[in-house]
Amino acid sequence: MSDDVQKVLELIKENDVKYVDFRFTDPRGKWQHTAQHVSTVDADMLNEGIMFDGSSIAGWKSINESDMILMPDPSSAVLDPFAAQAQLIINCDIVEPATGQLYDRDPRSIAKRAEAYVKSSGVGDATYFGPEAEFFIFDDVKYSVGMNKGYYELLSEDGVESQGKDFPEGNLGHRPGVKGGYFPVPPVDGHVDIRAEMLTVMGEMGLPIEKHHHEVASSQHELGIKFGGLVQAADWIQIYKYVVHNVAASYGKTATFMPKPIYGDNGSGMHVHQSIWKAGKPLFAGTGYADLSETALYYIGGIIKHAKAINAFTNPLTNSYKRLIPGFEAPVLLAYSSRNRSASCRIPYSASPKGKRVEIRFPDPGANPYLAFAAMLMAGLDGIANKIHPGDPMDKNLYDLPPAELAQVPTVCGSLREALESLRADHDFLVKGDVFSKDFIESYIDLKYEEVYRFEHTPHPVEFQMYYSV
Repeated sequence: MSDDVQKVLELIKENDVKYVDFRFTDPRGKWQHTAQHVSTVDADMLNEGIMFDGSSIAGWKSINESDMILMPDPSSAVLDPFAAQAQLIINCDIVEPATGQLYDRDPRSIAKRAEAYVKSSGVGDATYFGPEAEFFIFDDVKYSVGMNKGYYELLSEDGVESQGKDFPEGNLGHRPGVKGGYFPVPPVDGHVDIRAEMLTVMGEMGLPIEKHHHEVASSQHELGIKFGGLVQAADWIQIYKYVVHNVAASYGKTATFMPKPIYGDNGSGMHVHQSIWKAGKPLFAGTGYADLSETALYYIGGIIKHAKAINAFTNPLTNSYKRLIPGFEAPVLLAYSSRNRSASCRIPYSASPKGKRVEIRFPDPGANPYLAFAAMLMAGLDGIANKIHPGDPMDKNLYDLPPAELAQVPTVCGSLREALESLRADHDFLVKGDVFSKDFIESYIDLKYEEVYRFEHTPHPVEFQMYYSV
């Protein structure tokens, strides 16, 4: 019996656990689960996994080959703070029963292969990712889409739309204005306690917590956690989202990681800090621009070269491209700079070589973290392998560039359709080392095109305002 399996069995006994919740991530990035009563859970189950129906997961198996194995990762076990009966959460990988191999369409397995590829390529032996996921909190959300109607309505006591509304306890009038949420103290920031509770619960679930604050948009927030290995950081993001959603619900509120729920104000990003190490040394530290190494610059070059393809994973929603527009601090332009937050690739200041890293700013929290992190890593590794230099840095406010100069700077995609077509045309860097398979990429494009078609074929309320009387 492994030490990790032994620890799980001890956790079950010490906490009088009633259920063990086996969780996995589907291609769209949503946590799925099945709970087993503790009477069925023993060392054999934890070592051998449990069978489930893979055909019920969008983008996976057909009905005639549906049996798959949920293989627990005992090292990921953590108590669920939201369960009424004591419950243990364990992350799982997906295994093909016929071969015993990790399933090539399983996002967590793809992330594991990406980590392994770094080592097999000889570039490094450790990767570190530090995601910063933003989100919105609302008090009331209504939406409906039908053949003859479509609308949404959002309400937040924190939002500018509430300035003239009546509330049972009165409208106190303290709230951020448009783009005014960064960083006023209470009572303008009315969500200090809920954010603090979210962060505390994350800490109790094993995440290395750092900070919390209101973000630029009204009703928008961010919690800070430290960096970890690629798979570990993706696991943490799944817990992060789970905690945010459930703590918000416990306050009678609702949280969303939708990148652009509010028209006319900033959207939510998920900036991702990343670096590669070898033999205990940071490979991105050097003596070049901003104290970067050539390895780091080549990594940035790979990200910029393949950005439109990896947009399909880092910005995988039709709504993602309502954020990636000029004027709302969105990192649309594919340039790099030291400390310049208008560049899509930023080099944060660090006095220590250990802190040298690249911050990729165009991803958003709608992304499947396993796929997004793996895709960025593979793009960066391609840049290193082929010595793709990103050109000169742009240490100026890119939002204020004159039109002629602006036209020379490449941009991220403008739509999910463009991102999927870019992925279709540019994915050889992803299939190196069998990290991503062509089968998965094709299935992912098909899955996401379902969203594109639905979005493009559905009349939008603003079209009635613009065109009804033509």
